[in-house]
Amino acid sequence: MSLFFDADWFDAKLGERGLDRGALAEAAGIERADLHAIYVNERAASAAELDAFARVLGAEIVEVTLRSGVATRDAAPREDAASRIESIEARLDAIDSWLEEFERSTKKSA
Repeated sequence: MSLFFDADWFDAKLGERGLDRGALAEAAGIERADLHAIYVNERAASAAELDAFARVLGAEIVEVTLRSGVATRDAAPREDAASRIESIEARLDAIDSWLEEFERSTKKSA
């Protein structure tokens, strides 16, 4: 599964609120360099970071998650069914991992 962080969408949402990327970094408790790594797809955002992004942007967590690349699909479908199923399973595993991390982080803050 490849990551695709929709930087334009995030920047537009920040702009609507009169904020910049620093607001996302601060809300998530990360350095701007860490946020940059997320923006350029060098690493995925954690569940807690995505939750903080959603709060800052005033957006639904599901949309923030999708826009962060957690659930992106391959641009071109694979020819054989086995490869397609493997790709789908990998994406589902990534989503399951994110959900588990999100549940853990919300239990800690409760």
